[in-house]
Amino acid sequence: MLTVPEVCEELGITRSTFYDWRQKKRAPRCIKLPNGDLRVRRSDLDHWLDDHEDAA
Repeated sequence: MLTVPEVCEELGITRSTFYDWRQKKRAPRCIKLPNGDLRVRRSDLDHWLDDHEDAA
């Protein structure tokens, strides 16, 4: 599973952008751990990227 900073680095976005997308339900599916940290499964990120692929 990926951490939020790892996802942000891969997508080339800031953490604030990630959390803004999450609040607007536009971010990849996240798992909240018991300590409050968020994780993203690689498969969920790949699926999200496929769904948001630009047709350019």
